[in-house]
Amino acid sequence: MTKGSNSSSNSGYTVTGSGTNDQGNHYCTRSDSGGSGYHYSNTNGSYYYSNSNGSTYYDSGSGYSQYTSPSGQTYKGSGGK
Repeated sequence: MTKGSNSSSNSGYTVTGSGTNDQGNHYCTRSDSGGSGYHYSNTNGSYYYSNSNGSTYYDSGSGYSQYTSPSGQTYKGSGGK
């Protein structure tokens, strides 16, 4: 079961949906002039963004991150927290 709401406006984009799943993870879908995207924020501290320009970003919440550019180039990072 997912609890959610729809349609609110923020700087540069419009939130088209959001909610929390049974595991307590939050999601948000949004649109801007370039298209649509979404993000997840998880209870384990990790989060993931998929942007309207085709780029993605993942952070494990424990020091690992990965960014993929719109052209498909991937950049990985690590560091302790």
